[in-house]
Amino acid sequence: MNASAGSEPELTTRFAPSPSGLMHLGHAYSALFAYRLAQSAGGRFIVRIEDIDPGRCKPEFEDAIIEDLAWLGLDWEEPVLRQSERLDIYAEALEQLEEMNLLYPCFCTRSDITAEINRSGAAPHLTRHGPDGPVYPGICKSLSKAERAARRAKGDPHALRLDMDAAMAATGPLTWHDRTRGEQVARPDLFGDIVLARKDVATSYHLAVTVDDAAQGVTLVTRGNDLFAATHIHRQLQALLGLDVPEWHHTVLLTNNKGARLAKRDKAFTLRAMREAGTDPEDLWAMTIRQIARQAASTDGI
Repeated sequence: MNASAGSEPELTTRFAPSPSGLMHLGHAYSALFAYRLAQSAGGRFIVRIEDIDPGRCKPEFEDAIIEDLAWLGLDWEEPVLRQSERLDIYAEALEQLEEMNLLYPCFCTRSDITAEINRSGAAPHLTRHGPDGPVYPGICKSLSKAERAARRAKGDPHALRLDMDAAMAATGPLTWHDRTRGEQVARPDLFGDIVLARKDVATSYHLAVTVDDAAQGVTLVTRGNDLFAATHIHRQLQALLGLDVPEWHHTVLLTNNKGARLAKRDKAFTLRAMREAGTDPEDLWAMTIRQIARQAASTDGI
């Protein structure tokens, strides 16, 4: 969303779950956090279904998400955007990056990558990791254009990786702003040549979320601290694709009684279980705040 001259853009937040399981208390906190920020500013709140992985995402879980959000008392701008319906948009973004000579095909399997990392002799605890796992060691980056073309023409399975060195040279230094941590220097180079598309999944989370946040005019991205590192990558993609830049607010992650991050398999914490147990949805916000306070006290050793 572009603001008119001399005016601030309308605050727009979003909640973007993946329909790969039932929502839990952590999701409730994320949704309520984004919704309340938009509501207090008289802005927009958007729900987006991030269903680009057909192997994990199920229609019944999408239905459950909508039911849970309605139970929480949230209302959102229609229509709900589904990423599975926007694959042509992501393909256009990939084409734009390809025309800039920023992509290359990678024919490596996960075992190829693991073997190469092991051959390098780096101790496991010294292996660099990014949002998607160990940083790619660049095996296919040295392939000639002819070899790349021949293997693609042959139909060899491959992913499309961003040439990080070329991308960094194209954008130059970048920064982004987090509402809790302040101004950040973007360091996407720490995460290597990330995957932007695979043969079985036509886009990556990084590309899809960046394109969609811009398309929907999101001005404040609220999400968990587990995605803080990914923001460095998203800021770079925004610069490469000429997209508007939002602010970010990364929130704490709720944990279970053992201190592990809440997961969709934690049935006791699912919103459906709470609803069936007669939990009052009005109590959910207070419940999450108490949980965060307990976690903070435990961390401080109190």
